Amino acid sequence: MASRNKGKLLELTRLLDEIPVDILTLGAFPELPETTEDGQTFFENAAKKAQEAARGSGILTIADDSGLEVDALGGLPGIHSARFAGEPADDTRNNKKLLKLLHDVPPEKRTARFVCVIAVATPGGEVYSAQGQCDGVILEEPRGCGGFGYDPLFYIPRLQKTFAELTVEEKNPLSHRGKALQEAVAIIRRLITGRALK
Repeated sequence: MASRNKGKLLELTRLLDEIPVDILTLGAFPELPETTEDGQTFFENAAKKAQEAARGSGILTIADDSGLEVDALGGLPGIHSARFAGEPADDTRNNKKLLKLLHDVPPEKRTARFVCVIAVATPGGEVYSAQGQCDGVILEEPRGCGGFGYDPLFYIPRLQKTFAELTVEEKNPLSHRGKALQEAVAIIRRLITGRALK
């Protein structure tokens, strides 16, 4: 897994628990350089990370790029979600900046979505992709203490909870990453069992 994010690792581990594989993160490959995420789309960034790590490690690799798209902000922060408030990446500062930009936006216009694209890359250079999306609204103040990133602000009206108020078991089936991971797991299963991908 071309990431060092413990939250993402936990989600992936739970989804892959039925497949007899060991999941290694970038921490197991200190010689691999950090990938510069200079793509213009979630797919470009995910594919670049997965391909570089697969080539450098010699093993099947997955990488994701995900972010929050807020309609009232024209789709921002988008691919810049992790570093929306600048370097270094900081969830608290990102959330504060988002709330500041949405200060005068009424509740009905605070619609947003989390988007995730996962790339699965082989050491030989093949790349497959999966995508997931979850719609919600941005609250005026954070709620809950679970999850990471924008989770405390991202509210699911039908559940009357934010992502940060959901358990991992509740969040995985409906989250953008959970949906993309389900597709990616199917790709991984086909690759490791030698079945051709359609």
